[in-house]
Amino acid sequence: QVQLVESGGGLVQPGGSLRLSCAASGFTFSLYVMRWHRQAPGKERELVATINTAGSNRNYADFVKGRFTISRDNAKNTVYLQMNSLKPEDTAVYFCTVFYQGTPYWGQGTQVTVSS
Repeated sequence: QVQLVESGGGLVQPGGSLRLSCAASGFTFSLYVMRWHRQAPGKERELVATINTAGSNRNYADFVKGRFTISRDNAKNTVYLQMNSLKPEDTAVYFCTVFYQGTPYWGQGTQVTVSS
């Protein structure tokens, strides 16, 4: 079955960086668009970034443009989110997601906390 396992979250000071990873299994990773979402306390989940199957087309939410970079390694079935210049408002649980056969799948998420 589809499994998505995120890692790399943690506590970081404002202005710092983190790199999130999401290991995928249970489907042919290279054939699917991958996304990162996040959910802050008391807020709805929001889309952060999208990457196409080849990794050649990436889209970002306005609130992360210029600071975050999504990438993928199809040989490793892994999608990444490099997060730089982190702000306290980036504090959230971050999820990688895939639409597989019409059904959205989410990982368990990884907590990112930006605080001094």
